[in-house]
Amino acid sequence: VSNRKETSYFHGLALLVDLQKLQALVSSWVKPSHTMPRIESGAVLSDMSLSLIEPAPGIRDYQQRSDSPLPSGDMSCSDTTEFAESTLICPDVVRLNNRTVGETGTDDLESGMAFDEVSRNDVLQIITQNLGSAGPKLCTTKQDDEITLRMDQSNCPEQPPVTVHQMFMESIEKYGDYMALASKHGEQWKKITFKQYYNECRDAAKGFLKLGLRRFHGVGILGFNSPEWFIADIGAILAGGLAIGIYTTNSAEACHYVASDSEADILVVENNKQLQKILQVRLPHLKAIVQYKDELKEKRPNLYTWAEFMQLGKDVPDSQLDEIIASQKPNQCCTLIYTSGTTGPPKGVMLSHDNLTWTAYSAGTMVNLRPATESQEAIVSYLPLSHIAAQMIDIWLSIKFGGATYFAQPDALKVANQLVFKKVRNALGLTRCTKCYTGAAPITKDTLEFFLSLNIPLYELYGMSESTGPHTISVPDNFRISSCGKVMPGCRTKILNPDEDGCGEICFWGRHVFMGYLHMADKTEEAVDEDGWLHSGDLGKHDENGFLYITGRIKELIITAGGENIAPIPIEDAVKQRLPIISNAMLIGDKRKFLAMLLTLKCNVNNDTGEPQDNLTEEAIQFCQKLGSKATKVSEILTSRDAEVYAAIQESINHVNEKASSNAQRIQKWLLLEKDFTIPGGELGPTMKLKRPVVSKMYSDQIDDFYKDAITPNTPDNPLTAK
Repeated sequence: VSNRKETSYFHGLALLVDLQKLQALVSSWVKPSHTMPRIESGAVLSDMSLSLIEPAPGIRDYQQRSDSPLPSGDMSCSDTTEFAESTLICPDVVRLNNRTVGETGTDDLESGMAFDEVSRNDVLQIITQNLGSAGPKLCTTKQDDEITLRMDQSNCPEQPPVTVHQMFMESIEKYGDYMALASKHGEQWKKITFKQYYNECRDAAKGFLKLGLRRFHGVGILGFNSPEWFIADIGAILAGGLAIGIYTTNSAEACHYVASDSEADILVVENNKQLQKILQVRLPHLKAIVQYKDELKEKRPNLYTWAEFMQLGKDVPDSQLDEIIASQKPNQCCTLIYTSGTTGPPKGVMLSHDNLTWTAYSAGTMVNLRPATESQEAIVSYLPLSHIAAQMIDIWLSIKFGGATYFAQPDALKVANQLVFKKVRNALGLTRCTKCYTGAAPITKDTLEFFLSLNIPLYELYGMSESTGPHTISVPDNFRISSCGKVMPGCRTKILNPDEDGCGEICFWGRHVFMGYLHMADKTEEAVDEDGWLHSGDLGKHDENGFLYITGRIKELIITAGGENIAPIPIEDAVKQRLPIISNAMLIGDKRKFLAMLLTLKCNVNNDTGEPQDNLTEEAIQFCQKLGSKATKVSEILTSRDAEVYAAIQESINHVNEKASSNAQRIQKWLLLEKDFTIPGGELGPTMKLKRPVVSKMYSDQIDDFYKDAITPNTPDNPLTAK
């Protein structure tokens, strides 16, 4: 609290609001000469209203309408405690005007200290003494916890916090008889309306309850996009569980990690291939598995077909499900999005009901999506639903705006790759597409310009799982090539510690910011600072018109063209560990279709100049001898393409690839360089750290050679021949 022009500033003060029962709860304006009233236990608050006025220069602008009086009747402090337990609103910094807290039902107000003597903690204690909360709780690591939503006038106050169920019910009222989902069975399309969609979600929810799904425990979904995927996801949420998408490319071990970390009670798999991944691992908490495609190849206890599962909950009373739905709050977790685990174990990104429902509203509004009552949008679902981008567009935006979702066949991308780019718009089915968006991975300027030449501008979105998907979006009226656009309404961007060019770490603030990482307090504290800002780890800058440009990454993550986040160091270290002859390994693959690797051999160094020599180190020579190679120099290995050494390298890379959690994290090509990296050569910094941009520039021709073929190489399941 600071005393400035008779104004009190409360940093992080929670204003507690129940949107159905209470319009506003406010603190008094306190002048320096006045005393601070202390509300005693049992006091009755009434006739309250809130008016936040525009702050003084330098203070963040938070304005809120003050024309919403309280409902008639008094509310006791015991009631406010109840509201505090479902805290929904948290202005970051607010300035309060000369409105009254409210009259008390008693005359025994206790005088407090004069404002000049009141510390921040004193004020918070006074204001929150009977409100059940000592301030905002923006993050948590517990799946059953409740957090404070980042609410202010800028983030769409006309969109109050709602649960997934409440948003679905609103959509049914508007679009109930409109087509919602369409999937192809043979040559026939099966279509269901929003009313049917909702009813099937309820049936799934009751099925999960019958199988023993516990509150805030997971339902993992492993398979290609389908109506069953959507229904299982929403059904899990309605039943009080957590919906969890699992990448179909995950190994059995990676699936086990997600299922174990989320304490998944039930797993929903597409087919026998995915089922076998689950059967390979032991999950003591797992109660049942549901397979939604194909016939079961074997009968097992607690293994159900989709048809069997949808009948399980028929005897579960609607009242039981309705009671669970009624207990859900917008600031509670309902979905887990697991990161790809590239900098360590995968992190479970906890998203609340409000994260999903508000982001769907804000993003859809920014890109000018039309409700189905005006013109129904058509959505083709084919991107992995374990990724927040696909979930947000395919599931939540379509429900919010009444879009019709069509499911592609699993081989849709293979067919698309075979298209000849003649009459491209027709061939790609883009004649009906009004706007094309790209996100989840970097896109090259060459690609953007190619599509522009076809009169198809690609609008970029930027965000992350921790921001429930989008944060900035390009739109036709606000578009710059290579820019990720401008921030969504209700969100804020901060460039932290900008350099002379204005580049710094990109930080987010808004109702789309996640609740925290499940069970990972240290990672949550790294990601979200004490003021509630989400740190992206990306470097970027704004131009003079507010367009955001991504300029790099703080962490050395590789983002492939397919959107997979890959930490290079663990893979590089694994290769070097198996190959004592290797000095340096640098993984390549940022914005590329697959991973490749540059390798150098251990050689002697000139003590005077620090330059690498041709002679191999003694350790490298011994390694060659064990292989049966007589090589003693780097040039001998490269000139003759030493069969023993090259075969050993390929064998070791194959071994590393076998440990990869997905195909995208496998090394597909590699190259031995003529000399090792050194400090004088510029490849290494003074502390011997690899300077990746320098190496990439020095060996740009060799790197480009990796990707000359349009076809992605085979994976180590069918490994490349040794170089």
